[in-house]
Amino acid sequence: MSRSEELLALLPAGFPANQSSAEAACLVAERIAALPRDEGPPVIGINGAQGSGKSTLTQLIGLALEQFHGMRPALLSLDDFYLGKPPRLQLARLVHPMCETRGVPGTHDTLLMADTLEKLTHAGPDSRTPLPRFDKLDDDRVSREAWPEFEGRPDAILLEGWCVGLHAADVPEWSGPINELEAAEDPQGEWARWSLEELARDYPAIWDRFALLVSIEVPDIETVIASRLRQEVGLAAGSDRPRMDRAGVTRFVQHYERFTRAIWASMPQRADMLFRRTPDFGYSLVK
Repeated sequence: MSRSEELLALLPAGFPANQSSAEAACLVAERIAALPRDEGPPVIGINGAQGSGKSTLTQLIGLALEQFHGMRPALLSLDDFYLGKPPRLQLARLVHPMCETRGVPGTHDTLLMADTLEKLTHAGPDSRTPLPRFDKLDDDRVSREAWPEFEGRPDAILLEGWCVGLHAADVPEWSGPINELEAAEDPQGEWARWSLEELARDYPAIWDRFALLVSIEVPDIETVIASRLRQEVGLAAGSDRPRMDRAGVTRFVQHYERFTRAIWASMPQRADMLFRRTPDFGYSLVK
C-alpha cells in the first residue's frame, strides 16, 4: 500500500479527499520533513484561491507529517485572523464601505497573526498557545474563551490562506475596474489602493518567515466561484443559518479577483512548490 493510500485509509468517512490530493499532501510533507529545525519550527505558507482545496490539503499534510514523519504540526488558517465585524464596520465608515466585507489585505489582524506565530515558534514543552477562530457564517470572530490551544512546541507551523505569500509589487498598478463589483462600488479605485497599501505594510514580515511556500493554481475565476459555492453549502450543512447563493458568492469572489489574478501570475516564479488543480480536484505538481 502506498503512503497516499495509507493516508486515505486514516480519514473519516466523508472527508473530501481523493488519491490525487493525498499524493500531493505526501509530497509536501516530505519537503517539510527535510527542512532544518535547528532555529525553531519551520513556517510553511500554503496559498490558493477560494475553494481551491487548500484547507483540505493542509489538513492532509498535517496528518501525513504525523503519520509518516513523526512530527506535530500546528495548522493555522489566514481566515481565522479576519478582523471581527465591529472593526470592519469602523473601517467601512472611515475608509470605504467595501471594507465591511472580509477577505482582502487590510481586513486581517496582522498583529494577532504575527503574535501567534511568535508564540508557537518559541513555545516550551508546557506552553499552551491559543489559536484564533473565525465563524464564517456568523461573519465574526469566535469569542476568545472558545479558541482551541496548541500544547507544547510544534515541529512545523502551516499557515494556509488565499493570499499567503502575495506581495504588493505582484499586483499591477490600478488602471480601472476589472469586474462588475469594482465598477459599481469602487470606480475610482480608492478601496483597491487602500488594500494594496495594507498588503505592503505588515504582511511582508509574516511572509518572510516562510521556509517553504506552496501554491495551488486553479483554471479560472469561474472555477473559483463554483468551488466556493460548494464550500458555502458545506459550511451551512446542518445549520439553519443562511448561506450565500450563486449571486452572493460571485460578488464575494469579485472582492478578491484583482489579487487572485496577481497570485496566479507571480506564484510560478515565487512558490517553492506549485500544484495545478483541475475542476474535479486532481492535483499535478508543476514545480
